[in-house]
Amino acid sequence: MQDSPKVRMPGAVILALVMVCGHALGYLFGGWALIDENRSKLEHGQDLLMPMAMAWCVALFLWGVAALQVACVVLARKRRYWVRVVLIVCLSFVALSMIVAFLGSLVGGVPSLPAFVIAGLDVAALWMVSGPSGHDYFSARGPASGVIPA
Repeated sequence: MQDSPKVRMPGAVILALVMVCGHALGYLFGGWALIDENRSKLEHGQDLLMPMAMAWCVALFLWGVAALQVACVVLARKRRYWVRVVLIVCLSFVALSMIVAFLGSLVGGVPSLPAFVIAGLDVAALWMVSGPSGHDYFSARGPASGVIPA
C-alpha cells in the first residue's frame, strides 16, 4: 500500500493536536491522582472516593484514552481518516465536559474562568479538526496545493 503524498499539516490541525496532548497529560495525571487519593484515604481510615477496584478501572480507562490520544497525535502525519474521527470524538467529549463544568460552577455561584477558557479552546480545536482544514488534511484526496516535492 502506497502512502499518501507528503502534505504540510495546517497550523489549525497542529494547534488542535497540541490541545489533545494537553488533555492526554490531564488524563494521565487524573488516573494517577484518583489512585493516589484513594490509597491515602485507605491508609488514614477515611471513606474512599470510590471502591478501589472501580478506581483502578476508571484509572485504566483514563490511561487508555490518553494512550489513544497520543497514538492519534503520532499517527496524524500518516493522514489516516480514522485518526480524525477519534480526535473529533475525544475533543467533543472534553468540550462537553468542560461546558458542563463551567455551567456547574455558575450554578454553584463561583464562575470558573479556567473552565470557560478551556471549553472555548476545546470548541475551537474541535472546529479546526472537523472543519475544512482538518477534512482536507486527513482526506486521502486532499488538495494538492500543499504537496511537498519528494
